[in-house]
Amino acid sequence: MTETIVGIDLGTTNSEVAIYRDGRSEILADETGERIIPSVVGLSVDGALLVGTPARNQARLFPDRTIRSIKRVMGSDRAVTLGEQVYQPPEISAMILRRLKAIAEARLGAPISKAVITVPAYFSDVQREATRQAGEIAGLDVVRMINEPTAAALVYEAGQNEGKSILVYDLGGGTFDVSVVRIADGVVEVIASHGNNHLGGDDFDAKIIEHIVAHGRERFGIDLSDNLQAMARLGRAAEDAKKHLSDHPFALIEEEHLIGSDGAPFNLSLELARDDYETMIAPFVEETLESIHTALKSANLTVAHIEEVVLVGGTTKTPMIRRRLTEIFGRAPRGEVDPDLCVALGASLQAAAIGGENVSAVLVDITPYTFGTSVLGELDGALYPYRYAPVIAKNTPIPVRRSEVFYTTHANQSAVDVRVFQGEHDDALQNIQIGEFVIDGLSEAPAGNPVLFEMALDRDGILHVSAQEKVSGLKRSVTITQALPRYDAEQLTAAKARVDSLFGTGDPEAPTAEGSTAVAALLDKARARLDTVETEDRDELIDLIEEVEDARRQDDTGALDSACQRLTDLLYFLES
Repeated sequence: MTETIVGIDLGTTNSEVAIYRDGRSEILADETGERIIPSVVGLSVDGALLVGTPARNQARLFPDRTIRSIKRVMGSDRAVTLGEQVYQPPEISAMILRRLKAIAEARLGAPISKAVITVPAYFSDVQREATRQAGEIAGLDVVRMINEPTAAALVYEAGQNEGKSILVYDLGGGTFDVSVVRIADGVVEVIASHGNNHLGGDDFDAKIIEHIVAHGRERFGIDLSDNLQAMARLGRAAEDAKKHLSDHPFALIEEEHLIGSDGAPFNLSLELARDDYETMIAPFVEETLESIHTALKSANLTVAHIEEVVLVGGTTKTPMIRRRLTEIFGRAPRGEVDPDLCVALGASLQAAAIGGENVSAVLVDITPYTFGTSVLGELDGALYPYRYAPVIAKNTPIPVRRSEVFYTTHANQSAVDVRVFQGEHDDALQNIQIGEFVIDGLSEAPAGNPVLFEMALDRDGILHVSAQEKVSGLKRSVTITQALPRYDAEQLTAAKARVDSLFGTGDPEAPTAEGSTAVAALLDKARARLDTVETEDRDELIDLIEEVEDARRQDDTGALDSACQRLTDLLYFLES
């Protein structure tokens, strides 16, 4: 006899709820199909409670009515204000847990009263107790709290009895810990941990925000830091840029209708290169690497004793982190299970075991090969024209899209011969060439003219490759239909089950009441401004109101979110 117990990852930036059923673990999606719920709580203008995406969206207009990253102060006596009320951190976390509980109940069609909740391995007893209290406030019996690295290790190693030492590198939105984990006879045990409960992706975002603010001061004489709403919008823009830089060498940061300290309108357009971003965050990354050595020393182990490195947390998608870990351990870290989701999946495995299920490993479809191109570079101490430059690494989950920037090697170079390879050897010619094309007619430019190279691999194993001169936009592309071997019917069924076990299924339902309330409040606010603005602004306001209403009638969540954000930005501009 089994009972339903959900697994919950209560994260700093995002949270998820998962269930193990029918032999697989899956993240439960909300009524709009979203599996990752922002850990944000807010109050709408009419006093309605907003949790998740609606709260995150309204933060651009009402940052003073929105609370995020509450996990950073769990276990402290730091109270927070929401509207006219003051709350303790466990209460805010309980609101997020209630939202996750409601999602699970809607998806499963039954009441949920028990949960396994994960916490950072470096969380103190006080912080753990605060998390348990949050569960109780939310109406959940927290049957167990497990460390996040333990949960991740369960996902990767469930069903294996072979003894193994692994290192779990867990860098989320607001906390970091590194744990040495021993797996033997089906038991996963954290034997040493080190970290920082106040280091994470939020700090990476802050560096980008500092860069934007400095740009405004130095280039335009505008101090954006004096405006609370402008800073809230920059926070969202910085987070988006950080995510984009995980897969691309450049990110364009654009925000219209910002207001500086002098009240003048300011339209931001700033390109950020990954190289510059990595320089900003280098001290944070180095701190995490120092923690690795501390944890290893505590475990009486060396780097050589670690057989695998596992990545946990969305911030580990940062290429610099993966690169530095590969340099230290001599092997690429494992990240084929989405670092944003693996903790919740592991919590669901533990919950299933407590509930009486016989659990097994959780798997995903991955690319078994590395894909890349050839460049002029150093190989064996000498300059070599066919140095392999990987773009999509082996064991990357698919579908995936990655891009890198390369540079011409001599002045006035008119063409680039782009070769596409599959393999692992540093010498591209030792790998398998699977495609080739030429981008010609390049601009007359000095050596170092940037060319963007992009690869996209879909679930069917079709590889789309393109190269584009950054200055002129000149582009060439090729589609390679046999990048991955084709599955027979049985293999395809098994692969689909593995993917479904991670991503779940189900048809979207009607928008949430809290989401509808937020949209209605935004429309009311916009209509109230129609008679107080100039004709040109009024026309734009009417157009956006109609766009929001059309998207809501058509139940197009993507278009609705986009229209609401643009309407929010315009209202912010008009009221500043």
